[in-house]
Amino acid sequence: MVWHNAMKSSKLKNGKKKMMTIKGKLVMLARHDGALFATEALCRHMRWPLAWGAKIENDCVRCPLHQTTHHLDDGSLVEWSPFPLFPAYGRMVGALSKPKDLMMYEVREHDGFVQVRFDPPGAVAVDSLQPAPPSPV
Repeated sequence: MVWHNAMKSSKLKNGKKKMMTIKGKLVMLARHDGALFATEALCRHMRWPLAWGAKIENDCVRCPLHQTTHHLDDGSLVEWSPFPLFPAYGRMVGALSKPKDLMMYEVREHDGFVQVRFDPPGAVAVDSLQPAPPSPV
């Protein structure tokens, strides 16, 4: 359960997004209404970089390409490729891949840095495990 320094906190201004590689993972960091978010960097639909034009509003992130939208609290899917300008096209390109949730990562500010952790939820650090008591014979 390791926290990785991603960037100086002062470099991620409110309303901004940054895409970067952290420990081999492509990540989008965002600060919106003072809250920090860390997601996988590419849209789950057509793998477009979300930091390149995605909108964050109503606690959701919306890809600029085909408007696929995910909740920022847990990455759950809201809309899959609706493409409102031409809905038939949205349905067609939406069928090119299965709907998927957006991967979210734990994020915090610590000692002037934005830090990201990739451990799965509920993971326990190996050094915090205690040996099992001896079993009765």
